[in-house]
Amino acid sequence: MQTRRYGAALAALTMAAVGVGVAAPTTAGAAATAVACQTGWGSLPKTAVDADLGSLTDIRTGRQACYDRMVFDVPTAGSDTIGYTVHYVDTFYQDPTGTRIPISGGAIIEVVVSAPSYDLETHEATYPGRGGRPLPGVDLTGYRTFRDAKFGASFEGTTQIGLGVRARLPFRVFQLPDRLVVDVAHSW
Repeated sequence: MQTRRYGAALAALTMAAVGVGVAAPTTAGAAATAVACQTGWGSLPKTAVDADLGSLTDIRTGRQACYDRMVFDVPTAGSDTIGYTVHYVDTFYQDPTGTRIPISGGAIIEVVVSAPSYDLETHEATYPGRGGRPLPGVDLTGYRTFRDAKFGASFEGTTQIGLGVRARLPFRVFQLPDRLVVDVAHSW
């Protein structure tokens, strides 16, 4: 009898070592390692006063554990404040034409950054966005919150972007040297 118990124990250990169908019981400690995503950001409009800092050169996105991120690069800003208005809208309209630009998703965030997509002196493009088109180089496949991102316009020193998200979710806006960051949470 004792030989059978040792044999069964040895078989279980061997199967566990090679990864064959033996599962360890789940403990409370394993559940505690899950990511807690408490934001407290809210979904009301967010704004900052602007300064004439320079031009937008890139828009890029990234995925994080609790939120999706969009970054606006304004290299000449340094640590000066980059002006912005970020808010939910029912419909995304191109400034100044008023042309409706369709945006996919359950909700739309309009982002207006106080940085043109062209050089203020030469009027040469610094970012290749085109009105009503997806953002160049931005692929939102696999994102939990972001659904669509389209260029609105660059007019009178500002650039306008329409960001389609899964639902009306909390977001935050903050600045790092030379860039403006918009994070949209995966959930409330």
